[in-house]
Amino acid sequence: MRRTVTAVVPALLGYFILSGLNCCRHLCLVPIASLKLFNSATGVWWRVIDFVNMASTLFRNVIQAQPLFLNSSALLRRKNGVLYCTMKSTSHSHTQTATEEKQQQKSPQKIKVPPQKQMKEVSKIGADYEAVIGIETHVQLSTLTKAFCSCPYSYGAQPNTCICPVCMGLPGALPVLNSKVIECAVKLALALNCRLSFSSKFDRKQYFYPDLPKGYQISQFDIPIATGGSIDLDLPLEFGGGHRRFGITRIHMEEDAGKLMHSGNGSYSQVDLNRAGVPLLEIVSEPDMRTGIEASEYAAELQRVVRYLGVSNGNMQEGSLRCDVNVSVRPIGQAEFGTKVEIKNLNSFSAINRAIDFEISRQVNLHSQGQQDSIVQETRLWEEGAQVKTVTMRKKEGLADYRYFPEPDLPEVVLTKAYMDSVGKSLPELPEAKRRRYEEMGLSMQDVLFLANDIAVADFFDATIQKGADVKLAANWIMGDIAAYLKNEKLSIIDIKLVPHELAELIASIKSGTISGKIGKEILFELLAKGGTVKGLIEEKDLVQASYCFSRSFLHRITDLGDIEKMVDKVIAENPKQLEQYRSGKTKLQGYFAGQVMKASKGKANPGILNKVLVEKLNAKV
Repeated sequence: MRRTVTAVVPALLGYFILSGLNCCRHLCLVPIASLKLFNSATGVWWRVIDFVNMASTLFRNVIQAQPLFLNSSALLRRKNGVLYCTMKSTSHSHTQTATEEKQQQKSPQKIKVPPQKQMKEVSKIGADYEAVIGIETHVQLSTLTKAFCSCPYSYGAQPNTCICPVCMGLPGALPVLNSKVIECAVKLALALNCRLSFSSKFDRKQYFYPDLPKGYQISQFDIPIATGGSIDLDLPLEFGGGHRRFGITRIHMEEDAGKLMHSGNGSYSQVDLNRAGVPLLEIVSEPDMRTGIEASEYAAELQRVVRYLGVSNGNMQEGSLRCDVNVSVRPIGQAEFGTKVEIKNLNSFSAINRAIDFEISRQVNLHSQGQQDSIVQETRLWEEGAQVKTVTMRKKEGLADYRYFPEPDLPEVVLTKAYMDSVGKSLPELPEAKRRRYEEMGLSMQDVLFLANDIAVADFFDATIQKGADVKLAANWIMGDIAAYLKNEKLSIIDIKLVPHELAELIASIKSGTISGKIGKEILFELLAKGGTVKGLIEEKDLVQASYCFSRSFLHRITDLGDIEKMVDKVIAENPKQLEQYRSGKTKLQGYFAGQVMKASKGKANPGILNKVLVEKLNAKV
């Protein structure tokens, strides 16, 4: 009896392993475990293989194993210190991957929208159709550890090096909620004017995908942490300008899945579980947007908000901010929504705009041809290449498919009024409030949008004007020469040597006429690259005369009235013919004399004093 139990228990474990692998037979490469997670990774691996072999023998009439399971040695592969299971199904009846479906799908009802027709179709919406757009945004939080375990996460780390039994969904591993995730959620909810739930809970969202090792995602379903908010933004002037307010349906906490890395030819895939368990906040908007521009600006404003709050870096290229767009089209005047289509693979704001415009064109085209019934609820991928387009990825699941139920391993999240108030007091000035403050300073909307777009730039500008700098001049210097320098050098404003106090000093020196704008620019570039102080740089170049500045490139203007009068007298004496022409009515020659004086002073003469002296001398009676 004891021997029978000893054999059956591992066989049962092998049965479940085999069942799981058999379900994932449409994949080709699944990582089993990193060597450093176990005392003896090879030993664990071979025991798993033994379980599979035992299950294959005892339950061969229950499970129809694929041919790959019959030879255990074919399963083992070592790559970069990680053990993998290679699965290459010989059956063509298995479920297709997105790549295979995209390559094999040939829908007779698919209508291609030529690029030259897109703008025509989009413009037609204003007269005949209305687009309805909503966005689901996933924000990856900048916490030190993952949502439910103590593993760190570092973007770009070697595959499967930031994982543990909780990340991998191993039996017996229990989640423990990271309190920082709650703090980030409360911050964002307050920033987006949401109603916070004093008591919320986690749920299990069931779906199978190879980079989701547990077979479910810990998320929030019917009682999210926040609901019913809004976000305000200003559209750029090049897109017509104007203020917009879009509703926020809900914010909920959840964990991220792992990442699939597909081979170039699509013959196999690799799973990296580093990202599994990384905390996310999902922000679901109301379907309030009507154009691609509005949607992309909504996403950009969300990025600004999370960066201002410090809850995420919001880098779309790293996947820290991901947007899934829902688009539908309906005839003008129709109350009910059309069939919505979800678009994925949008990794930039411009891609959001272009993908929505394409999808609107596609759906309008189908409506105009009487084929609106062919628009189905599905998930489509945005492809950018020779011909940008959306392509079918999979049919959209319904709520019933996810089989939500409360997460039994996590308690409710209970918030107190005191905690909410303490988090609220820690919020910084948000982008919308900052834009309104800049407007009250008298800045143009173009200046306002530029300065408030990046919190680091806004902080630099605020620190500069706090030192007494003229508001408009400070904005011009930051948006002009400093922005150009940052672009050319591929730097952020936090990387430069120039500090706000010295920019304020430079602006004051130019405004007072101590130095010219041209010389100020030369000083600016020195400060940007090497640092230092305005006064220090001038003194470092050595003083030539009390009324002059110092070296070839860092010179004060000549402000002494006597010095300027001497130069004007000399120039007039050297140009008697031009003087006679001026006095005979050709007053435009005043510019000629001014140029000669500036040339003689090497650009150092104070223009205001020079013009006043020049007019007096030229018009003096002989």
